[in-house]
Amino acid sequence: MTTHPAARPVRTTPEGLLWEPSERWVRGRKGDVTVVDSRHPVLVWEPHLPVPQYAFPREDVRTDLLRPAEHPPTGTHTGSQIFYDLHASDGPVVNAAWTFPADDLAGHIAFEWFRRWDSGLDHWYEEEEEIFVHPRDPHKRVDALVSSRHVQVAVEGTLVADTVSPVLLFETSLPTRYYIPRGDVRLELFEPTDHRTACPYKGRARYWTWRGDGDVPRNVLWSYPDPLPAVAVVRELLAFYNEAVDITVDGQELERPVTPFTASLTT
Repeated sequence: MTTHPAARPVRTTPEGLLWEPSERWVRGRKGDVTVVDSRHPVLVWEPHLPVPQYAFPREDVRTDLLRPAEHPPTGTHTGSQIFYDLHASDGPVVNAAWTFPADDLAGHIAFEWFRRWDSGLDHWYEEEEEIFVHPRDPHKRVDALVSSRHVQVAVEGTLVADTVSPVLLFETSLPTRYYIPRGDVRLELFEPTDHRTACPYKGRARYWTWRGDGDVPRNVLWSYPDPLPAVAVVRELLAFYNEAVDITVDGQELERPVTPFTASLTT
């Protein structure tokens, strides 16, 4: 008879943190220095953040590179009191790490992941795959499915895309995104920009902005030139923010959704 390990439910601390152990091999680097190398990380969800973070057993961290923070932002990270500056290469990284004030997580150290804040490590890997922005949430899914739906996109009343061979990308808690072949998009109506983003589920994206008039946010159109393997089918396809354009699917015009991206879309 084959036995299987019991499921590991998400646990809650009195401080309001949710956490669960992970079996992924996680490594973090600053420059050429490996700061974290752990086969027993813990995923932690803070009450005010929609995405998880990792905390690592102290023995899996180069604690010799950590110094007590000179200006710790005490009280952040759900009441954390202990912060560290990282001294690995190219000068210190202030408040790069901390410990959560929870008995369940005693002996664990967490690190910033968000490179845009210049407060974390340079590269993170789960197994041999580089991960961007934040750890992947095991309770969320991203599925990219080839479709034959008729998708049309209009910007300020101008039809800019018309296809019957889209790829529909379904991501937990977000509206369906419609990825369209380049040949079915009037790309001459858009101008490439130097804006770039990264996603832990899809990879790095590049953007285009509407050339015409009207109240249209910048960087309304994007593409993943080299997506992560799980969504490789969207390679070089183009997608629009549903929040800012008019999308019609099989003859039915969709309502513009309000999402966490809505506030960040600026004209």
